[in-house]
Amino acid sequence: MPPKRYPPNDPREWLNRAKSNLARAKGAISIPEVYLEDLCFDAQQAAEKATKALLISLRVRFPRTHDLTELVTLVEQAGQAVPQVIKRAGSLTPYAVVARYPGVAAPVTQPEYAEAVAIAEAVVQWVEEQLSQAP
Repeated sequence: MPPKRYPPNDPREWLNRAKSNLARAKGAISIPEVYLEDLCFDAQQAAEKATKALLISLRVRFPRTHDLTELVTLVEQAGQAVPQVIKRAGSLTPYAVVARYPGVAAPVTQPEYAEAVAIAEAVVQWVEEQLSQAP
């Protein structure tokens, strides 16, 4: 059953969407026709949407960007301490655009996919913890 829907300016909706992308990134690995690049795109989207959920919670305006380094920097500038593993989210940024198109980047390897999912999981979990502590 899908999660409860919230208004688009509610961080819970952004977190729900992040969890949806993460579930796809993890769950579709068993489908032989699915490219790892596409699953890494979902991992990147999970981290991006989770980070944007936190920015909304912190009342920080953010640009329309897929650049996770830029978004995580905005979180830090808002006074939120960011663990090192979350700062690694910037490595997912190329999956937002470049890796989605044929011939632009090398095919994603299984270890690269596993790392992308691990980083995305860490970001989603960390953001969920931060939101649960928000007033």
